[in-house]
Amino acid sequence: QVQLVESGGGLVQPGGSLRLSCAASGSISSNAVMGWYRQAPGKQRDLVAVITSGGSTNYKDSVKGRFTISRDNAKKTVYLQMNSLKPEDTAVYYCNVAAYFSAYWGQGTQVTVSS
Repeated sequence: QVQLVESGGGLVQPGGSLRLSCAASGSISSNAVMGWYRQAPGKQRDLVAVITSGGSTNYKDSVKGRFTISRDNAKKTVYLQMNSLKPEDTAVYYCNVAAYFSAYWGQGTQVTVSS
């Protein structure tokens, strides 16, 4: 059984920072790709950032230079450091682990950027 547990969301002022964590339990492929998605009210879920087991990354254009994704393979954990947050970053953030024949989602954590 695979479970992803997210933490680190909350309320922050514009320009502030948050660090999201997603810890996986159970059997996860060593080659799995890990990523973060977000969904704002009334919008579809969008990819924010993705990282391979080797450390290659890709980002949504609007977060480049502000967000950093990283992972600790030994801890089966993926992180999203979010700096210079903007109100348009407000969304529920979901972590994802994808491998052959399977994909897993976290429960979501709310990030609200407001003054």
